[in-house]
Amino acid sequence: MTLSTLLVAVGPGDADRVDALATAVTEVAVPTSARVVLVHVFGEDDFEAVRDRLGQSESSPTAAARRQKTVRDLTDAFDDADVEYEIRGRVGEKADAIVAEAEDVAADRVFVAGRSRSPTGKAVFGSTAQTVMLTAPCPVTFVRADTR
Repeated sequence: MTLSTLLVAVGPGDADRVDALATAVTEVAVPTSARVVLVHVFGEDDFEAVRDRLGQSESSPTAAARRQKTVRDLTDAFDDADVEYEIRGRVGEKADAIVAEAEDVAADRVFVAGRSRSPTGKAVFGSTAQTVMLTAPCPVTFVRADTR
């Protein structure tokens, strides 16, 4: 299987997983010369709050995504590793937006960051990563911060 496009999904809660995520992605992107599409998904309310905070009422989700710390930290790591990347922003329900983006870019693999949770915690609170793993059109790599 040839890997040409890797989708990396991040959100505001992934700050403590940036290093592990950057390592996992570059370990695949560098030897395959795959391009990386980095997508930051905002909930509706989150996006409005970000636009208000940035003072950019006409800001697009992609413009707002470029200004997020998790995105900047990942792009710094990709620059250091000489990995080609593109940044995109989306607004909506996180799992659905990630899967839609994977379909839009014809991703060969999706990377999602997450944390270990009990089965009860997943059942009660849901899991974006779990939903993406079950519905993505390609393989999904789950990256935990404590894996490195």
